[in-house]
Amino acid sequence: MTATLTVIEPATEAVLAEIPRAGAAEADAAVARAKAAFPAWRAVAPGDRARLLHGLAHLIEDHLEELATLEARNAGKPIGDARGEIGMVVETFAYYAAAPERLLGDTIPVAGGLGFTVREPLGVVALITPWNFPLCIAAWKLAPALAAGNTVVLKPAELTPLTALRLEELVVEAGIPEGVVNVVAGPGSTAGARLVEHPDVAKVAFTGSTAVGRAIAATAAQSIKRVTLELGGKSANVVFADAEIERAAAAAPGAVFGNAGQDCCARSRLLVQASVLDTFMDAFHDAVAEIVVGDPLDPGTTMGPLISAAHRDTVASFVDAESPVSMHGEVPDGPGFWYPPTVLCPVDPGARAATEEIFGPVVCIIPFRDEEEAIRLANDTIYGLSGSIWTRDGGKALRVARAIDTGVLSINSNSSVRVSTPFGGFKQSGIGRELGPHALDAYTETKTIYYDTQEH
Repeated sequence: MTATLTVIEPATEAVLAEIPRAGAAEADAAVARAKAAFPAWRAVAPGDRARLLHGLAHLIEDHLEELATLEARNAGKPIGDARGEIGMVVETFAYYAAAPERLLGDTIPVAGGLGFTVREPLGVVALITPWNFPLCIAAWKLAPALAAGNTVVLKPAELTPLTALRLEELVVEAGIPEGVVNVVAGPGSTAGARLVEHPDVAKVAFTGSTAVGRAIAATAAQSIKRVTLELGGKSANVVFADAEIERAAAAAPGAVFGNAGQDCCARSRLLVQASVLDTFMDAFHDAVAEIVVGDPLDPGTTMGPLISAAHRDTVASFVDAESPVSMHGEVPDGPGFWYPPTVLCPVDPGARAATEEIFGPVVCIIPFRDEEEAIRLANDTIYGLSGSIWTRDGGKALRVARAIDTGVLSINSNSSVRVSTPFGGFKQSGIGRELGPHALDAYTETKTIYYDTQEH
């Protein structure tokens, strides 16, 4: 009997789908298919590969509403957010469709001849993606991997595999040969672990928790596999007294409660200069009160449920009777893994809620005195993924931005991610960069060739 994977809809707690459950054997079969497809895919002319990726981008756009609805139901995200994410999937494939003809090398003058470099694909790459932005993050990895000439085994999170499985069908429909993209939907402990240790996998790109990232890095080191790791975060949103306070307060809820806080970029530590704390909190509470928690398919919803009952319990464990709760939002009655947007203020910087990644709709307000303390508090974490700085002083903004140890920073904005710019973390938030032209470096090896031009 074939093992099955039960997919639950977070907003209803009902079964959304029953699909075959992949394990180590299925992972092995997928790697074998990808290995067999690699020579032919690698040999596809750059212009032809570009046209195939452009075609896939257009096909995904044609199916945007279908994919967005599936993502909203499977991941519990508001339909407006899901549409935006599938739009980014389209943009990602369109961006990297231009890459095959722009994977350039260098010519280097050397004694006795000519040195030049070429960019070679790695071979079979394993992409292990999370449940919080299922198709979007899959595209960040898949598009540059394919553009560079690799073949792929994609293992989506077992909680949210449905859009990845649908994408696999669209890939073939777009004319990309079978075996180039292979999706295995199963647990990380079996299917994922096998991909990481498989001798025919040249690289693992993983997005998920820092704890799992450590284990993947340790296993990959045994065979010197290439890795890209995008891991946890505990990002700071720093609001100085000279900022536009109303604007900063209005933007702050989206920075932490977007995707129900299930975002490694969430600015879950809100550092506010003490002299404007009361003014900021009045405006911030008003903005949080406007969050509508409810049915993901309702256009008026701005925050959906958490991904599972177990995850809701984890998030709730950070808020107890001793927590300085200054505000709870409202959630629907009845089925669904709901948790209210929650504001803790003021929070001791050493408290568990302020140091560990909650990955839910809980924000810690931490007052600070001056620029020096703001930088110290922002850097007082094992993580370094994202963050924001709010000030009208340009010199201060750049000083603080250079001093904070994090991979992506926004000034007077909470925007972290663009297809054309690199994304990734410092410290235990990961290794390597995704998106932008930098991502292609992670899916190619540089080969140096020397051509002897001397007369003999």
